Amino acid sequence: MVAQATGEAGLPALLDRIETDRLMSHIAEFAKRVKLSGSPEELESFAYLQSVMDGYGYRTRLLFHDAFISLPGAARLAVDGDDLPCITHSMAVSTGPEGREGEVVYVGDGREEDFAALDLTGRIALIDGIAFEDTTERASLAGAIGQIQISPNEHRYEMCVSPVWGSPSQSTRDRLPRTAIVTVSNADGEALRKRCLAGERVVARLTTKVDTGWRKTPILVADLDCGAADAPFVLFSGHHDTWHYGVMDNGGANATMLEAARVLADRRGALRRNLRICFWSGHSHGRYSGSAWYADEFWIDLDENCAAHVNVDSTGGEGASVLTASGVVDELKHLAAEAVAAETGQVHAGNRQGRAADQSFWGVGIPSMFGSLSHQPPSEVKMPVRLGWWWHTPHDLADHIDPENLTRDTRIVLRCLWALLTSPRLPLDYRAYATALAGELSGIDRGIGGRVDLTPLHSALDELTAALDVFDERISTEEASTGADRAMMRVSRALVPINYTSGERFGHDPAVAQPAWPALDGLRSLAALPAGSADELFYAVEARRTRNRITYALRQARAALTAAL
Repeated sequence: MVAQATGEAGLPALLDRIETDRLMSHIAEFAKRVKLSGSPEELESFAYLQSVMDGYGYRTRLLFHDAFISLPGAARLAVDGDDLPCITHSMAVSTGPEGREGEVVYVGDGREEDFAALDLTGRIALIDGIAFEDTTERASLAGAIGQIQISPNEHRYEMCVSPVWGSPSQSTRDRLPRTAIVTVSNADGEALRKRCLAGERVVARLTTKVDTGWRKTPILVADLDCGAADAPFVLFSGHHDTWHYGVMDNGGANATMLEAARVLADRRGALRRNLRICFWSGHSHGRYSGSAWYADEFWIDLDENCAAHVNVDSTGGEGASVLTASGVVDELKHLAAEAVAAETGQVHAGNRQGRAADQSFWGVGIPSMFGSLSHQPPSEVKMPVRLGWWWHTPHDLADHIDPENLTRDTRIVLRCLWALLTSPRLPLDYRAYATALAGELSGIDRGIGGRVDLTPLHSALDELTAALDVFDERISTEEASTGADRAMMRVSRALVPINYTSGERFGHDPAVAQPAWPALDGLRSLAALPAGSADELFYAVEARRTRNRITYALRQARAALTAAL
């Protein structure tokens, strides 16, 4: 049995305290400034956040730290003496006034197989789609000196193209982009694409200016204490920096955060767990530098005391009628589904979270939910995110906020926070996690076919499932305590990293797409290798180590439950 989630008798009255006018007053404030990471205007807006949170009775701290920030400047694309309107991107190369000139080569969607078939040394890659870090890294490795990205429509979308999660270290800075990058509209890109496909030799010159370097950026931390000794905290976060005015992304989410904070402060006497709210800088221009620094700097506190993480991004967009596609870890899927169904009647799909949205805490072992919450219906335009055509453009203004959608999204978030903060036991369903892992292993078992003994792993998973059953029987929701919470937190510390990281708890995996359960890659690789391959014994070495890592994590989780009993 999962601990009671949204059945609290006082929840309807709590939700009714959300005020749409108050939400929209915050939107009006966030519409006043462009909030580039580390800028004076951003700091002015942080002062507003702190003043509001102080007024609600939170204990606030404004932290400053060094972050590697990249702010795009002017860009020029010249083809045959004609200039095409374009923008450059955060973390792209700044060329200097001389620019970079080369032959343009069409690379399709920029997949690995697209690059593999071409010689791009000293050339400029023409790529379909918005500028993303994985495509940029492939272009750098292929020897390209530049990229021209073709937008899916007439708008040119601001992006950060670094595959390094957070600020780079001496061991990761070599992965920073080495290409000059611009994005052009779909119409201008289509003309270039046609010329390349027709066999015409096209030469372009890219001139880009990108202000990249270390600067101080803020983080606002606001705490609401429940008064219980040794109570853990729930982390509630969202970024405050923006592309342009960024009234939806991320003003909508910041309004949601402030209004949820106000409502919860009025009911602090009912809380069983503390609430910590963090507003990040460096999300847009530093590849999540703020949350990554916070995870590194306060790793011990997070490891010992953080029960769960709720992240919000881009709430309240006009036309955002789809509430089924937000990401959530397996053990919190039921909570998201209950909240979405209660507010909209929609059936939440329980999608896997992607490698984005300030999810800097999986290595610590903290279960998380959301990021972007409400989305646009599918359209004919091939967009990588369904957050509205104005997303990451100068058009992200207050006229694209729907007050009813903003209120609805805030109610969903508040439902989840209330469950996490007040349920007698943390509403973490690790049997759902175990079921998901068993499903992932079933395909691996068939591929490995006995080449490595997976019996210890399966035994550990069976033992964990049995321990979860006993834990639920012995510690009912009525008898739950801080000790039960902390047992579940130790389970999280063992299990979350193998679901969402490569297994490194003290670092950050690259900001590129990952397979499900990336810590299983050593087993997955052997399973995909044909039996009798000359490389089979090499792959078996890594597979055994992977088996041991996963088995150990499952045994650690079981031990935490056993100790609590």
